[in-house]
Amino acid sequence: MTEQPVEVMTDPLPAELDAERAESLFAEMVRIRRFEERCVELYSSADIRGFLHLYIGQEAVATGVMARLTPSDAVVATYRDHGHAIAKGVTMRAAMAEMFGRVEGCSRGRGGSMHLFDAAARVYGGNAIVGGGLPVAGGLALADRLQRRDTVTACFFGEGAVAEGEFHETMNLAALWDLPVLFCCENNQYAMGTALHRSEAATDLAVRAAGYGMAAWAVDGMDVVEVDRAAARAVEMIRGGSGPAFLELHTYRFRAHSMYDPERYRDKEEVELWKHRDPIESFWTRVAAAGLLDDADRVRVEAEVADEVDDAVEFARGGTLEPLEELTRWVYSDGSSALEVDR
Repeated sequence: MTEQPVEVMTDPLPAELDAERAESLFAEMVRIRRFEERCVELYSSADIRGFLHLYIGQEAVATGVMARLTPSDAVVATYRDHGHAIAKGVTMRAAMAEMFGRVEGCSRGRGGSMHLFDAAARVYGGNAIVGGGLPVAGGLALADRLQRRDTVTACFFGEGAVAEGEFHETMNLAALWDLPVLFCCENNQYAMGTALHRSEAATDLAVRAAGYGMAAWAVDGMDVVEVDRAAARAVEMIRGGSGPAFLELHTYRFRAHSMYDPERYRDKEEVELWKHRDPIESFWTRVAAAGLLDDADRVRVEAEVADEVDDAVEFARGGTLEPLEELTRWVYSDGSSALEVDR
């Protein structure tokens, strides 16, 4: 068994949370959840193939952090990257077309579920390698600092990445060089199929990160309000020149590690217990009780999101499959011409 989920939040909402912002946070989490649920259906019908790692249950993390980033800030994610990409500004059409392997996808259909990339949105890819995105994030932040850009690079990774060498190397250099990186550790309790306490002697990851001399603290990753607050504080510190910051976001995935996972490593009772902390439903309960939103607002948001998802699926189905003669394009060079870039 992993650590038990904290109790459902009942604290008063912050005074600065008005109806407009409450709806924005709620709608973003719903967009991610409904996108993922449709992906399950499409995967079951073989419209989507390959690996599929769902973000269901963790929506408050991507939503709360992205709400505090600007369009010029960069994001590096993991193979569980749909929520990060959508929340950062990758259109649902481009994301869904990528799932279908269409040229209209954000990675021209070559990346699929684990490799959503969009330079315009400054989403620098999901990464199939555990911890593989950390050095990329460090490099992006270093480039931005050298060019005197007022930007932050948010790097998302799971707690399993903390055991990788890339984590420690990147944390060290980020602190040493005062790089503007926001390290977001999505601690969903299981590194694939191994509970954190079975693989790590020291399970307080924020304390470990603080050992590199950077600001680090733990956050309730099931509460979008707390994530939003923590991200605001961290981003303000980073933009102010204090160097990198680390958030350990305690969250939980409601689905298996991937669609191929038989999920024999955790009890169904544990999953159901965590579902009582559903980030969407718990947030809705609080904003409705505060009178910020009502049932009519929810019906409207759900309808708008449903239309967006339907449109994305229709767009993806009508997309273009890459011609066979272009399969080696951007993979090999015959040296006869300069690199061709048209996107």
